[in-house]
Amino acid sequence: MTLVFATNNLNKIKEVQELIPKEIKLISLADIGCFEDIPETQNTIEGNAIEKAKYIKEHYGYDCFADDTGLEVDALNGEPGVFSARYAGDQRNSDDNMNKLLLALKNNTNRTAQFKTVIALHLNNKLHMFTGICEGTITETKHGENGFGYDPIFQPKGYNETFAEMDLTLKNIISHRGKAIQLLVAFLNS
Repeated sequence: MTLVFATNNLNKIKEVQELIPKEIKLISLADIGCFEDIPETQNTIEGNAIEKAKYIKEHYGYDCFADDTGLEVDALNGEPGVFSARYAGDQRNSDDNMNKLLLALKNNTNRTAQFKTVIALHLNNKLHMFTGICEGTITETKHGENGFGYDPIFQPKGYNETFAEMDLTLKNIISHRGKAIQLLVAFLNS
């Protein structure tokens, strides 16, 4: 089976490739010649995942899956949420996003948050949804060199290190994306 993962984020592709069965060939948007920005115009994480998966199926004809992820911070009423990637602006800069978030929480003692990933799988003309959530807290400073996005400031519940300090194998087991991918893989194997 060949599936398109509707992303150009090489970090996401690397993470997901580690998790899916070897008999499933994962190909990227670049592999199918898709270099345009896929619309993400929905106001929910679920809506954006569905929109991206449908776009690839309609414009390129491939079975595919797309994900959307948001960091939801309790003290900020769920922000940045669906706008996580462009929280500090359209430049989509992770350091800018983290700095803005840390500033917004500067004097706040409630630092609880969760990462949420929703995967929309478009397979055999049917849509299937998978959701993974990882609860944790926002640290006061950045820690670690691994990962991407908000990983240096997100400490998963039950751990003393941020995602950016973890090894990829552990992160893949406990992360929001890892949990959603595990559900996707279980479905594909059934």
